[in-house]
Amino acid sequence: MSSLEWVAAALGLICVALAVRRSLWNYAFGVASTALLAIVVFEARLYSQALLQIFFVAINAYGFVNWRRAKGGGGDVPIERMTPRELGGWSIGIVVATLGWGWAMHLLTDAAQPLLDAAIAVVSVAAQLLMARRRLENWALWIAVDVASIPLFLGQGLRVVAGLYVVYLALAIWGYVDWHRAVRQAGPMPA
Repeated sequence: MSSLEWVAAALGLICVALAVRRSLWNYAFGVASTALLAIVVFEARLYSQALLQIFFVAINAYGFVNWRRAKGGGGDVPIERMTPRELGGWSIGIVVATLGWGWAMHLLTDAAQPLLDAAIAVVSVAAQLLMARRRLENWALWIAVDVASIPLFLGQGLRVVAGLYVVYLALAIWGYVDWHRAVRQAGPMPA
């Protein structure tokens, strides 16, 4: 692991910890982390991952603006649950995008695990979008991403990265519990 990878990983951990605490600063660390990681994966000739990191830079900027706009008078960022209709739409979109991306990766590349890799990428995109929209369910998606990523990276011999995802898993569980508590304390959403 290069020093740039370590810095990107450290910034990523700070980003997630700040997101759990609903700090607007998570997005500054997210932009820095994903920008550095884009360089690392590009140099490793993982071009799809590099494009994904560029997407994450952009979505972190969107998240910053959205959270800043939504920040309450007490300084808290309000959290919301998804409606059943939203859950259904997002679930169908994730399945369709995963199958399409996985099939394309199978046909067009020599990917080691095209469907699993596609699922992790698609769910990561959905989770990041839902986090930017302040939806509690983003953490359930991040938990799924982390659980799936650990064996994937171990199978590819990437033990340090797998270890990082173990830490991300713990942070995602913390995030779900903390945000769930915030939603309960806020009470029911107005109709």
